[in-house]
Amino acid sequence: MSSTLPQSLRMTEASENELVETYQHLHAHPELSMQEHGTADYLAQRLQALGLEVFRCGGTGVVGILRNGEGPVVGLRADTDGLPVLEDTGLDYASSATGTLEDGTEVPVMHACGHDTHMATALKTAELYAAATDAWAGTIVFVLQPGEETAAGAKAMVEDGLWDRAPKPEIMFGQHVMGGPAGTVTLMPGAAMTTADSFKVTVMGQGSHGSMPEHSIDPIVLAASMVVRLQTIVSRQVAPQSAAVVTVGSFHAGLKENVIPDRAVFTLNVRTFDPAVRETVLTSIRRIIAGEAAASGAPEPVIEDVSNFPPLYNDPEAAEALAAEFRDELGAEQVIAGTPVMGSEDFGALADAIGVPSVFWFFGGFTAETLAAGPAPANHSPFFGPVAQPTLTTGVTAATRALFSQVGKR
Repeated sequence: MSSTLPQSLRMTEASENELVETYQHLHAHPELSMQEHGTADYLAQRLQALGLEVFRCGGTGVVGILRNGEGPVVGLRADTDGLPVLEDTGLDYASSATGTLEDGTEVPVMHACGHDTHMATALKTAELYAAATDAWAGTIVFVLQPGEETAAGAKAMVEDGLWDRAPKPEIMFGQHVMGGPAGTVTLMPGAAMTTADSFKVTVMGQGSHGSMPEHSIDPIVLAASMVVRLQTIVSRQVAPQSAAVVTVGSFHAGLKENVIPDRAVFTLNVRTFDPAVRETVLTSIRRIIAGEAAASGAPEPVIEDVSNFPPLYNDPEAAEALAAEFRDELGAEQVIAGTPVMGSEDFGALADAIGVPSVFWFFGGFTAETLAAGPAPANHSPFFGPVAQPTLTTGVTAATRALFSQVGKR
Protein backbone atom coordinates (compact mmCIF):
# COMPACT_ATOMS: atom_id res chain seq x y z
CA MET A 1 0.00 0.00 0.00
CA SER A 2 1.20 3.52 -0.76
CA SER A 3 1.68 6.06 1.96
CA THR A 4 -1.11 8.42 2.90
CA LEU A 5 -1.66 11.33 0.54
CA PRO A 6 0.75 14.19 1.21
CA GLN A 7 -0.69 17.54 2.23
CA SER A 8 0.13 18.97 -1.20
CA LEU A 9 -2.42 16.59 -2.75
CA ARG A 10 -5.20 17.66 -0.39
CA MET A 11 -7.66 20.47 -0.95
CA THR A 12 -7.83 23.66 1.06
CA GLU A 13 -11.16 25.24 1.97
CA ALA A 14 -10.74 27.73 -0.89
CA SER A 15 -10.03 24.87 -3.27
CA GLU A 16 -13.15 23.04 -2.14
CA ASN A 17 -15.23 26.16 -2.75
CA GLU A 18 -13.79 26.46 -6.25
CA LEU A 19 -14.61 22.79 -6.86
CA VAL A 20 -18.26 23.43 -6.02
CA GLU A 21 -18.33 26.43 -8.38
CA THR A 22 -16.92 24.29 -11.20
CA TYR A 23 -19.53 21.63 -10.54
CA GLN A 24 -22.38 24.14 -10.52
CA HIS A 25 -21.19 25.65 -13.80
CA LEU A 26 -21.03 22.24 -15.46
CA HIS A 27 -24.40 21.23 -14.04
CA ALA A 28 -26.03 24.33 -15.52
CA HIS A 29 -24.55 23.80 -19.00
CA PRO A 30 -25.14 20.17 -20.07
CA GLU A 31 -24.97 18.99 -23.68
CA LEU A 32 -26.25 15.88 -25.41
CA SER A 33 -24.09 12.87 -26.27
CA MET A 34 -21.45 13.53 -28.94
CA GLN A 35 -22.59 17.18 -29.06
CA GLU A 36 -20.51 18.36 -26.06
CA HIS A 37 -18.79 21.17 -28.00
CA GLY A 38 -19.01 23.90 -25.34
CA THR A 39 -18.15 21.41 -22.62
CA ALA A 40 -15.09 20.22 -24.54
CA ASP A 41 -13.89 23.82 -25.04
CA TYR A 42 -14.28 24.50 -21.31
CA LEU A 43 -12.47 21.32 -20.27
CA ALA A 44 -9.62 21.85 -22.73
CA GLN A 45 -9.09 25.43 -21.57
CA ARG A 46 -9.05 24.39 -17.92
CA LEU A 47 -6.50 21.62 -18.54
CA GLN A 48 -4.31 23.81 -20.75
CA ALA A 49 -4.25 26.47 -18.02
CA LEU A 50 -2.78 23.84 -15.69
CA GLY A 51 0.04 23.15 -18.12
CA LEU A 52 -1.16 19.79 -19.42
CA GLU A 53 -0.68 18.62 -22.99
CA VAL A 54 -4.18 18.66 -24.44
CA PHE A 55 -5.71 17.25 -27.62
CA ARG A 56 -9.19 16.56 -28.93
CA CYS A 57 -10.15 12.99 -29.67
CA GLY A 58 -13.28 11.21 -30.86
CA GLY A 59 -15.05 14.39 -31.87
CA THR A 60 -15.92 16.05 -28.56
CA GLY A 61 -13.50 14.10 -26.37
CA VAL A 62 -10.64 15.82 -24.56
CA VAL A 63 -7.39 14.24 -23.39
CA GLY A 64 -4.98 15.88 -20.96
CA ILE A 65 -1.51 14.46 -20.36
CA LEU A 66 0.43 15.38 -17.23
CA ARG A 67 4.04 14.22 -17.38
CA ASN A 68 6.29 14.30 -14.34
CA GLY A 69 9.46 12.37 -15.01
CA GLU A 70 10.07 8.64 -15.07
CA GLY A 71 7.46 6.41 -13.51
CA PRO A 72 4.21 4.54 -14.10
CA VAL A 73 1.58 5.68 -16.61
CA VAL A 74 -1.97 5.67 -15.25
CA GLY A 75 -5.28 6.82 -16.75
CA LEU A 76 -8.34 8.47 -15.21
CA ARG A 77 -11.57 8.72 -17.17
CA ALA A 78 -14.53 11.06 -16.64
CA ASP A 79 -17.58 11.18 -18.92
CA THR A 80 -19.03 14.46 -20.14
CA ASP A 81 -22.50 14.10 -21.70
CA GLY A 82 -25.94 15.03 -20.40
CA LEU A 83 -29.36 13.48 -21.03
CA PRO A 84 -32.60 14.61 -22.74
CA VAL A 85 -34.34 15.15 -19.40
CA LEU A 86 -36.24 18.20 -18.10
CA GLU A 87 -34.67 19.07 -14.75
CA ASP A 88 -36.99 19.27 -11.76
CA THR A 89 -34.53 19.48 -8.86
CA GLY A 90 -35.32 23.08 -7.90
CA LEU A 91 -31.60 23.81 -7.54
CA ASP A 92 -30.42 27.41 -7.94
CA TYR A 93 -28.04 26.20 -10.64
CA ALA A 94 -30.53 23.92 -12.40
CA SER A 95 -30.17 23.46 -16.15
CA SER A 96 -32.35 25.34 -18.60
CA ALA A 97 -30.35 24.08 -21.58
CA THR A 98 -31.87 22.51 -24.65
CA GLY A 99 -30.45 20.31 -27.38
CA THR A 100 -31.45 18.67 -30.64
CA LEU A 101 -31.83 14.94 -31.14
CA GLU A 102 -30.74 13.18 -34.33
CA ASP A 103 -34.30 13.39 -35.70
CA GLY A 104 -34.35 17.17 -35.23
CA THR A 105 -36.50 17.19 -32.09
CA GLU A 106 -35.57 19.93 -29.61
CA VAL A 107 -35.39 18.59 -26.06
CA PRO A 108 -34.41 19.81 -22.59
CA VAL A 109 -30.98 18.66 -21.39
CA MET A 110 -29.86 17.83 -17.85
CA HIS A 111 -26.89 16.23 -16.15
CA ALA A 112 -29.28 13.63 -14.76
CA CYS A 113 -26.57 10.98 -14.41
CA GLY A 114 -23.98 12.99 -12.51
CA HIS A 115 -21.38 13.40 -15.23
CA ASP A 116 -20.96 16.98 -14.03
CA THR A 117 -19.54 15.62 -10.76
CA HIS A 118 -17.19 13.36 -12.70
CA MET A 119 -15.80 16.25 -14.75
CA ALA A 120 -15.48 18.57 -11.77
CA THR A 121 -13.61 16.00 -9.69
CA ALA A 122 -11.32 15.11 -12.60
CA LEU A 123 -10.42 18.77 -13.16
CA LYS A 124 -9.66 19.28 -9.48
CA THR A 125 -7.59 16.09 -9.37
CA ALA A 126 -5.58 17.33 -12.35
CA GLU A 127 -5.08 20.67 -10.61
CA LEU A 128 -3.80 19.03 -7.45
CA TYR A 129 -1.30 16.83 -9.29
CA ALA A 130 -0.11 19.67 -11.53
CA ALA A 131 0.71 21.75 -8.45
CA ALA A 132 2.39 18.95 -6.46
CA THR A 133 5.01 17.54 -8.81
CA ASP A 134 7.41 16.98 -5.92
CA ALA A 135 5.02 14.39 -4.45
CA TRP A 136 4.83 11.90 -7.32
CA ALA A 137 6.51 10.66 -10.48
CA GLY A 138 5.16 9.27 -13.73
CA THR A 139 2.48 10.24 -16.22
CA ILE A 140 -1.26 10.71 -15.73
CA VAL A 141 -3.61 10.61 -18.70
CA PHE A 142 -6.95 12.34 -18.08
CA VAL A 143 -9.56 11.00 -20.53
CA LEU A 144 -12.63 13.27 -20.65
CA GLN A 145 -14.93 11.10 -22.70
CA PRO A 146 -18.09 12.11 -24.57
CA GLY A 147 -21.07 9.98 -25.44
CA GLU A 148 -21.17 7.54 -22.54
CA GLU A 149 -24.98 7.49 -22.53
CA THR A 150 -25.07 6.19 -26.10
CA ALA A 151 -22.02 3.87 -25.86
CA ALA A 152 -20.48 5.92 -28.68
CA GLY A 153 -17.80 7.89 -26.86
CA ALA A 154 -15.20 5.37 -25.73
CA LYS A 155 -15.42 3.61 -29.09
CA ALA A 156 -15.02 6.92 -30.95
CA MET A 157 -11.95 7.88 -28.94
CA VAL A 158 -10.27 4.51 -29.43
CA GLU A 159 -11.01 4.57 -33.17
CA ASP A 160 -9.64 8.11 -33.37
CA GLY A 161 -6.26 6.87 -32.16
CA LEU A 162 -6.48 7.67 -28.46
CA TRP A 163 -3.77 5.20 -27.49
CA ASP A 164 -1.59 6.10 -30.47
CA ARG A 165 -1.62 9.75 -29.44
CA ALA A 166 -1.45 9.43 -25.65
CA PRO A 167 0.88 7.29 -23.50
CA LYS A 168 -0.66 3.89 -22.87
CA PRO A 169 -1.56 3.52 -19.18
CA GLU A 170 -0.70 0.45 -17.18
CA ILE A 171 -4.12 0.66 -15.52
CA MET A 172 -7.31 2.71 -16.04
CA PHE A 173 -9.42 4.16 -13.25
CA GLY A 174 -12.95 5.58 -13.36
CA GLN A 175 -15.71 6.53 -10.97
CA HIS A 176 -19.43 7.32 -10.94
CA VAL A 177 -21.73 9.14 -8.53
CA MET A 178 -24.76 7.15 -7.37
CA GLY A 179 -27.62 7.38 -4.90
CA GLY A 180 -25.71 6.11 -1.85
CA PRO A 181 -24.58 8.05 1.24
CA ALA A 182 -22.35 11.02 0.49
CA GLY A 183 -18.83 10.44 1.79
CA THR A 184 -18.80 6.73 0.88
CA VAL A 185 -17.32 4.77 -1.98
CA THR A 186 -18.52 1.39 -3.25
CA LEU A 187 -16.26 -1.03 -5.08
CA MET A 188 -16.61 -4.61 -6.25
CA PRO A 189 -13.95 -6.94 -7.71
CA GLY A 190 -14.76 -8.84 -10.87
CA ALA A 191 -17.99 -8.31 -12.80
CA ALA A 192 -19.30 -4.87 -11.91
CA MET A 193 -21.75 -3.84 -14.65
CA THR A 194 -23.48 -5.68 -17.47
CA THR A 195 -23.11 -5.90 -21.19
CA ALA A 196 -26.06 -4.00 -22.70
CA ASP A 197 -27.42 -4.48 -26.21
CA SER A 198 -30.20 -2.32 -27.65
CA PHE A 199 -32.18 -2.93 -30.83
CA LYS A 200 -34.88 -1.33 -32.95
CA VAL A 201 -37.40 -3.81 -34.38
CA THR A 202 -39.58 -2.85 -37.35
CA VAL A 203 -42.53 -5.20 -37.79
CA MET A 204 -44.11 -5.12 -41.27
CA GLY A 205 -47.74 -6.00 -41.72
CA GLN A 206 -50.50 -5.10 -44.17
CA GLY A 207 -52.65 -2.06 -43.57
CA SER A 208 -56.41 -1.99 -43.89
CA HIS A 209 -59.57 -0.23 -42.74
CA GLY A 210 -60.48 -1.03 -39.15
CA SER A 211 -63.76 -2.52 -40.34
CA MET A 212 -62.00 -4.96 -42.68
CA PRO A 213 -59.37 -6.74 -40.56
CA GLU A 214 -59.55 -9.77 -42.85
CA HIS A 215 -57.63 -7.77 -45.44
CA SER A 216 -54.84 -6.93 -43.01
CA ILE A 217 -51.85 -8.42 -41.31
CA ASP A 218 -52.16 -6.41 -38.12
CA PRO A 219 -48.65 -5.38 -37.03
CA ILE A 220 -49.91 -4.16 -33.65
CA VAL A 221 -51.31 -7.56 -32.69
CA LEU A 222 -48.23 -9.22 -34.15
CA ALA A 223 -45.75 -6.97 -32.34
CA ALA A 224 -47.75 -7.25 -29.11
CA SER A 225 -47.43 -11.04 -29.33
CA MET A 226 -43.68 -10.63 -29.75
CA VAL A 227 -43.45 -8.35 -26.71
CA VAL A 228 -45.30 -10.83 -24.50
CA ARG A 229 -43.33 -13.81 -25.78
CA LEU A 230 -40.00 -12.01 -25.33
CA GLN A 231 -40.71 -11.77 -21.61
CA THR A 232 -40.56 -15.56 -21.36
CA ILE A 233 -36.87 -15.67 -22.34
CA VAL A 234 -35.55 -14.81 -18.90
CA SER A 235 -38.16 -16.82 -17.02
CA ARG A 236 -38.00 -19.96 -19.19
CA GLN A 237 -34.72 -20.01 -21.15
CA VAL A 238 -32.21 -18.59 -18.67
CA ALA A 239 -31.21 -20.50 -15.54
CA PRO A 240 -32.48 -18.91 -12.32
CA GLN A 241 -28.87 -18.62 -11.10
CA SER A 242 -27.99 -16.38 -14.07
CA ALA A 243 -28.85 -12.70 -14.40
CA ALA A 244 -30.53 -11.26 -17.48
CA VAL A 245 -33.02 -8.49 -18.26
CA VAL A 246 -35.06 -8.04 -21.44
CA THR A 247 -36.90 -4.72 -21.62
CA VAL A 248 -39.19 -3.35 -24.33
CA GLY A 249 -38.75 0.36 -23.77
CA SER A 250 -40.86 1.86 -26.55
CA PHE A 251 -43.68 0.79 -28.88
CA HIS A 252 -45.06 2.91 -31.72
CA ALA A 253 -47.73 2.06 -34.30
CA GLY A 254 -50.61 3.68 -36.08
CA LEU A 255 -52.09 7.18 -36.28
CA LYS A 256 -55.88 6.67 -36.14
CA GLU A 257 -58.23 4.38 -34.28
CA ASN A 258 -60.01 2.99 -37.37
CA VAL A 259 -56.90 2.39 -39.49
CA ILE A 260 -54.87 -0.79 -39.16
CA PRO A 261 -51.31 0.39 -39.89
CA ASP A 262 -48.81 -1.39 -42.08
CA ARG A 263 -46.00 -1.45 -39.52
CA ALA A 264 -45.11 -1.24 -35.84
CA VAL A 265 -41.79 -0.32 -34.26
CA PHE A 266 -40.50 -1.22 -30.81
CA THR A 267 -37.14 -1.02 -29.09
CA LEU A 268 -35.42 -3.62 -26.93
CA ASN A 269 -32.74 -3.43 -24.26
CA VAL A 270 -30.90 -6.56 -23.09
CA ARG A 271 -28.55 -6.77 -20.09
CA THR A 272 -26.37 -9.75 -19.22
CA PHE A 273 -23.14 -10.56 -17.36
CA ASP A 274 -22.24 -13.95 -18.84
CA PRO A 275 -21.32 -14.16 -22.57
CA ALA A 276 -23.05 -17.54 -22.88
CA VAL A 277 -26.24 -16.15 -21.35
CA ARG A 278 -26.02 -13.16 -23.67
CA GLU A 279 -25.78 -15.44 -26.69
CA THR A 280 -28.79 -17.46 -25.49
CA VAL A 281 -30.89 -14.34 -24.99
CA LEU A 282 -29.94 -12.69 -28.29
CA THR A 283 -30.51 -15.90 -30.25
CA SER A 284 -33.90 -16.36 -28.58
CA ILE A 285 -34.94 -12.80 -29.39
CA ARG A 286 -34.27 -13.27 -33.10
CA ARG A 287 -35.98 -16.67 -33.15
CA ILE A 288 -39.12 -15.38 -31.42
CA ILE A 289 -39.41 -12.29 -33.61
CA ALA A 290 -38.94 -14.30 -36.82
CA GLY A 291 -41.24 -17.08 -35.63
CA GLU A 292 -44.12 -14.79 -34.64
CA ALA A 293 -43.89 -13.01 -37.99
CA ALA A 294 -43.94 -16.29 -39.86
CA ALA A 295 -46.95 -17.48 -37.85
CA SER A 296 -48.84 -14.36 -38.95
CA GLY A 297 -47.81 -14.59 -42.58
CA ALA A 298 -45.86 -11.35 -42.30
CA PRO A 299 -42.47 -10.48 -43.81
CA GLU A 300 -39.47 -11.07 -41.59
CA PRO A 301 -39.02 -8.00 -39.32
CA VAL A 302 -35.97 -5.78 -39.56
CA ILE A 303 -33.76 -5.77 -36.44
CA GLU A 304 -31.25 -2.91 -36.22
CA ASP A 305 -28.53 -2.31 -33.62
CA VAL A 306 -29.01 0.85 -31.56
CA SER A 307 -26.14 0.56 -29.09
CA ASN A 308 -23.82 -2.00 -27.52
CA PHE A 309 -22.20 -1.45 -24.13
CA PRO A 310 -19.24 -3.70 -23.29
CA PRO A 311 -19.09 -5.50 -19.92
CA LEU A 312 -17.43 -3.65 -17.07
CA TYR A 313 -15.01 -5.92 -15.26
CA ASN A 314 -12.85 -4.81 -12.34
CA ASP A 315 -9.51 -6.56 -12.21
CA PRO A 316 -9.88 -8.52 -8.92
CA GLU A 317 -6.34 -8.00 -7.64
CA ALA A 318 -6.26 -4.32 -8.52
CA ALA A 319 -9.73 -3.77 -7.08
CA GLU A 320 -8.84 -5.41 -3.76
CA ALA A 321 -5.66 -3.32 -3.54
CA LEU A 322 -7.59 -0.13 -4.28
CA ALA A 323 -10.24 -0.98 -1.67
CA ALA A 324 -7.43 -1.15 0.90
CA GLU A 325 -6.20 2.27 -0.26
CA PHE A 326 -9.68 3.72 0.14
CA ARG A 327 -10.13 2.21 3.61
CA ASP A 328 -6.83 3.74 4.66
CA GLU A 329 -7.79 7.13 3.24
CA LEU A 330 -11.50 7.40 4.03
CA GLY A 331 -11.97 4.98 6.90
CA ALA A 332 -13.13 1.38 6.72
CA GLU A 333 -16.74 2.32 7.48
CA GLN A 334 -16.86 4.58 4.42
CA VAL A 335 -15.83 1.86 1.96
CA ILE A 336 -18.64 -0.47 0.91
CA ALA A 337 -18.17 -3.89 -0.66
CA GLY A 338 -20.61 -3.72 -3.55
CA THR A 339 -22.38 -6.32 -5.65
CA PRO A 340 -22.70 -6.27 -9.45
CA VAL A 341 -25.33 -3.88 -10.82
CA MET A 342 -27.46 -4.27 -13.93
CA GLY A 343 -26.51 -0.83 -15.25
CA SER A 344 -23.97 -0.47 -18.03
CA GLU A 345 -20.93 1.66 -18.92
CA ASP A 346 -18.60 1.95 -21.91
CA PHE A 347 -15.60 2.70 -19.65
CA GLY A 348 -14.27 -0.84 -20.05
CA ALA A 349 -13.65 -0.32 -23.77
CA LEU A 350 -10.79 2.09 -23.02
CA ALA A 351 -8.71 -0.49 -21.15
CA ASP A 352 -9.85 -3.43 -23.29
CA ALA A 353 -8.46 -1.70 -26.38
CA ILE A 354 -4.92 -2.02 -25.03
CA GLY A 355 -5.29 -5.07 -22.82
CA VAL A 356 -4.68 -3.44 -19.44
CA PRO A 357 -6.59 -3.84 -16.17
CA SER A 358 -9.16 -1.31 -15.00
CA VAL A 359 -11.03 -0.49 -11.82
CA PHE A 360 -14.31 1.46 -11.59
CA TRP A 361 -15.98 2.52 -8.36
CA PHE A 362 -19.02 4.47 -7.19
CA PHE A 363 -19.28 7.34 -4.74
CA GLY A 364 -22.44 8.36 -2.89
CA GLY A 365 -24.22 11.64 -3.45
CA PHE A 366 -27.01 12.03 -0.90
CA THR A 367 -27.30 12.98 2.76
CA ALA A 368 -28.36 10.63 5.54
CA GLU A 369 -31.49 12.75 6.00
CA THR A 370 -32.49 12.31 2.35
CA LEU A 371 -31.89 8.57 2.45
CA ALA A 372 -33.79 8.20 5.73
CA ALA A 373 -36.87 9.67 4.04
CA GLY A 374 -36.81 7.05 1.29
CA PRO A 375 -34.76 6.00 -1.72
CA ALA A 376 -32.71 8.78 -3.28
CA PRO A 377 -33.67 9.95 -6.77
CA ALA A 378 -32.16 7.50 -9.23
CA ASN A 379 -29.67 8.38 -11.92
CA HIS A 380 -31.55 9.61 -15.03
CA SER A 381 -34.35 11.00 -12.84
CA PRO A 382 -35.36 14.68 -13.33
CA PHE A 383 -34.90 14.96 -9.53
CA PHE A 384 -31.30 13.66 -9.50
CA GLY A 385 -29.34 16.36 -7.69
CA PRO A 386 -26.47 15.08 -5.51
CA VAL A 387 -25.55 17.24 -2.55
CA ALA A 388 -22.39 19.15 -3.46
CA GLN A 389 -20.47 18.26 -0.31
CA PRO A 390 -19.09 15.92 0.82
CA THR A 391 -19.90 14.27 -2.52
CA LEU A 392 -17.38 16.24 -4.57
CA THR A 393 -14.59 16.13 -2.01
CA THR A 394 -15.01 12.36 -1.70
CA GLY A 395 -14.79 12.01 -5.48
CA VAL A 396 -11.59 14.04 -5.59
CA THR A 397 -10.06 12.18 -2.66
CA ALA A 398 -10.88 8.79 -4.18
CA ALA A 399 -9.50 9.72 -7.60
CA THR A 400 -6.39 11.31 -6.11
CA ARG A 401 -5.67 8.33 -3.87
CA ALA A 402 -6.25 5.86 -6.70
CA LEU A 403 -3.72 7.66 -8.89
CA PHE A 404 -1.30 8.02 -5.98
CA SER A 405 -1.40 4.25 -5.46
CA GLN A 406 0.40 4.02 -8.81
CA VAL A 407 2.53 7.16 -9.12
CA GLY A 408 3.16 8.07 -5.47
CA LYS A 409 6.81 8.14 -4.44
CA ARG A 410 7.61 5.39 -1.93
